[in-house]
Amino acid sequence: MYSGAAAAAGSPRRDFISVTLGPEEAVGVGGYNNSKAWRRRSCWRKWKQLSRLQRSVILFLFVFLAVCGVISYTSIGEAWKSITNKSLDDQRTEQEIPRLKLANPAVLPAPQKADANHGDYPELSLQKPPKPPHVRRGPSNLQIKAPRRDMRLKTQRDTMRAVEELVEVDKVEKTEKSIISWRGAVIEPDQSTEPPSSKITEPEKPSSVEAEDQKEPVPINERQLAVIEAFRHAWKGYKDFAWGHDELKPLSKSYSEWFGLGLTLIDALDTMWILGLKEEFEEARKWVANDLVFDKNVDVNLFESTIRILGGLLSTYHLSGDSLFLEKAKDIGNRLMPAFKTPSKIPYSDVNIGRGTAHPPRWTSDSTVAEVTSIQLEFRELSRLTGDEKFQNAVDEVMKHVHILSGKNDGLVPMFINTNSGQFTHLGVYTLGARADSYYEYLLKQWIQGGKKENELLEDYMRAIEGVKKHLLQRSEPKKLTFVGELAHGHFSAKMDHLVCFLPGTLALGAHNGLAADHMKLAETLIETCYQMYAQVETGLSPEIVHFNLHAQKGHKDVEIKPADRHNLLRPETVESLFYMYRFTGDKKYQDWGWEILQNFNRYTRVPTGGYTSINNVQNPSNPEPRDKMESFFLGETLKYMFLLFSDDIDLINLDKYIFNTEAHPLPVWVPA
Repeated sequence: MYSGAAAAAGSPRRDFISVTLGPEEAVGVGGYNNSKAWRRRSCWRKWKQLSRLQRSVILFLFVFLAVCGVISYTSIGEAWKSITNKSLDDQRTEQEIPRLKLANPAVLPAPQKADANHGDYPELSLQKPPKPPHVRRGPSNLQIKAPRRDMRLKTQRDTMRAVEELVEVDKVEKTEKSIISWRGAVIEPDQSTEPPSSKITEPEKPSSVEAEDQKEPVPINERQLAVIEAFRHAWKGYKDFAWGHDELKPLSKSYSEWFGLGLTLIDALDTMWILGLKEEFEEARKWVANDLVFDKNVDVNLFESTIRILGGLLSTYHLSGDSLFLEKAKDIGNRLMPAFKTPSKIPYSDVNIGRGTAHPPRWTSDSTVAEVTSIQLEFRELSRLTGDEKFQNAVDEVMKHVHILSGKNDGLVPMFINTNSGQFTHLGVYTLGARADSYYEYLLKQWIQGGKKENELLEDYMRAIEGVKKHLLQRSEPKKLTFVGELAHGHFSAKMDHLVCFLPGTLALGAHNGLAADHMKLAETLIETCYQMYAQVETGLSPEIVHFNLHAQKGHKDVEIKPADRHNLLRPETVESLFYMYRFTGDKKYQDWGWEILQNFNRYTRVPTGGYTSINNVQNPSNPEPRDKMESFFLGETLKYMFLLFSDDIDLINLDKYIFNTEAHPLPVWVPA
């Protein structure tokens, strides 16, 4: 071997060496010549030398290996094809992501431009996406679930970018005022079974709608066009004279500030989206992106900022899918949390969103019951979207505390609760008007929002409605209108706030969700009363408060109005209930009643240079005494409910999929994971 290797090393050619021990090779007979023919004969001789059994075993092994090879090749080929396709899909997805820029897909598509010419307005669509070439308007038939973790992480990254881009503004000191403002009304201060888990379920991306479920768009009708025109007129005044400020003063062509956070603009965002006002919406969005800054040394009311700002941002996020609004919602939500740092966990009424401090009004340590129990829909939804349980835990603790409190009267609650002791105060006074109204509304709506699992909420709601029937319902003369009065230390008062006109819609919503049928009957009688609060007044507009006649008197109507109560603030509650009643009954009279109200708003509250104004005297058609103020809820609620009331598309904001907060901002009903 060594000599052969050395010889090979000296030659550029390396030959094979074969050593045989057979006698023929030893004598040089038939020697090995390394030819292919010789090798074939050699292999064949050896194969013939094998027994039949050995040859069979070898053949079987070759066949077996061949079959295995074919199977393996097929599997590997499919896997490689899958990987290749996935890679291509990922590349396409990466190319599409910058174009989407959404944390969640939009529930409503981008609104189409609504031109001044009625014929150019876009068509509304049903809830499911239409077939091309029509452009869909209206929420798609999607299941709303919590965002996936990867979406949440993307949102967090977007948050960091948004924070870096915030515009620095001067901090403005806001002085405290010795009045309580309840949704625009100025009030002088007085010296399941199993509850759902508190663990937040992370929502998933909504699934797309099957093509066969698509419906044709529903065109906008003439009454809806009139609402769009009214909105544009109001928006013109706001844009010209109050842009970026809280409220328009249309007569003096100026503005008023409450929080200095653009309340009217934020309140109107989702209204513009629903009405299809694309140009106005985009302009308002730019203001939110560039100028809405919450790092300001200003006191805000927890309740009002929650329902208007937080609710408006969350709703707009769901309708548009634009993560800008979710980031702003998280910002204001975090800044409101100091309100819950009280001995009883009942939140303070006021928060300084710049300093991170909270306090009660300077004249009392009480909060109103409606304020602390009507922020739950918004904070619960914020937890669901962000995965941060602190928001829902804080508001759920309030509801659990109120649930077990003494001082109720057959489910009816007092108007005040102390933030130190956590107990009701000013006992013995029960109303469904200011300071208590939305407590009852949010009992039902939280139950619906959470998938009808929180039985304590339903129990409290049902008990309260029975309390209303027992203690607060009366009938007037001469038309025998059923109305909701007040109870003060055992004495009944025939006084009814316009705010109470939320109740027919709430009752109808409960009946639609499977509650007692007599709730719908009561809703029908109460909405008639609310309509008469308009129809029996000289201007056709309701006053803030009415008193009903309990005894027939010649020459007297059912409704009596005191001089201090005859103002109208452009409130939405009656129109809100008309919307619910039409949706659930299909009775056109509710649309007709709403149309009368819109015409009277145009007749007595419209300001020629832009905007609408509250009025002081609904009993004087020749001089209704304008107050020079347009409340933000006129755009956020009243005109939105008008538009939905007049819609022929019953799926535009489907009431089985959305729940409206008390400022008319639609939030999704949770779908079980």
